[in-house]
Amino acid sequence: MHSLFSEYFLPVTLAIITLGMGLSLTERDFRNIFVHPRAVITGLCCQMILLPVIAWLIARSINIDPFFKVGLMIIAACPGGATSNLVTYLLRGNVALSISMTALNSIITLITIPLVVFLSLEIFLNEQITIRLGVGETVVKVFLITLLPAFVGTRIRKHYAHFSTRLERPLRIILPFLLLVVYAGVIFIDQGTGAATRADFIRIFPYTLLLNILGMISGFLVARVMRLGVINQFTISIEVGLQNSALAIFVAATLLKSNEMALVPVVYGSFSFFSTLLFGWIVKKLGWVPKIIEKGT
Repeated sequence: MHSLFSEYFLPVTLAIITLGMGLSLTERDFRNIFVHPRAVITGLCCQMILLPVIAWLIARSINIDPFFKVGLMIIAACPGGATSNLVTYLLRGNVALSISMTALNSIITLITIPLVVFLSLEIFLNEQITIRLGVGETVVKVFLITLLPAFVGTRIRKHYAHFSTRLERPLRIILPFLLLVVYAGVIFIDQGTGAATRADFIRIFPYTLLLNILGMISGFLVARVMRLGVINQFTISIEVGLQNSALAIFVAATLLKSNEMALVPVVYGSFSFFSTLLFGWIVKKLGWVPKIIEKGT
């Protein structure tokens, strides 16, 4: 019962959310991502290289507990997850690109998360601990939670287009509610926050917020420099800026057995969905994202 939300509710909810997003997509949307791979390659490089560098620069320049610094690096090493996909969906970004980045990065992080954790422990704590993430289990989860539901959604849309269109408006309310309820359970019930003090939260919050904001801005600017379509610039900024806090909590609390490190993704997960959604809304209000979705890469 201790991991009820993490082990049971979270995977099922994420699959349902991805299925709902898939109802707005077609096979052509995914085909275009890999026919013109510049957007997904740019996004993955920003997520795997640029974001950890930003986190490292933040950690090196601040004076907080070294365990919190490692927690910040763990967050930066994680993929986007269904949360970033959902924000992209709600703001009418390139959902196919977002899902593709999440799926690919979830597999790539089998290598990058252990590497980042190893280096962070050595730099900030002078410790050498090697962690391993299950390759087979991760691949299966990515398939069952991300790829398969999205594909099923596109099939339903193809054969029941009118039904899919009618569901679009209510799903924009139902899907965020489902995600927030389950993530609240993961963060505040499964992991608990009893060991955390208000002072810890206040001490950590500015740096997690800074990571979130700099990730979004840098992803947006790099995509802009690469001359990607505006809708892809916007999507990459969300994917780079919003990381999978549930996975970061698992790495810190379960694999590294450190409540101090786990507190950082707990704080991050408590606000990042809303801050990223607000960033995207502001971008649209400023007119950086056109009302009609671009077809360019």
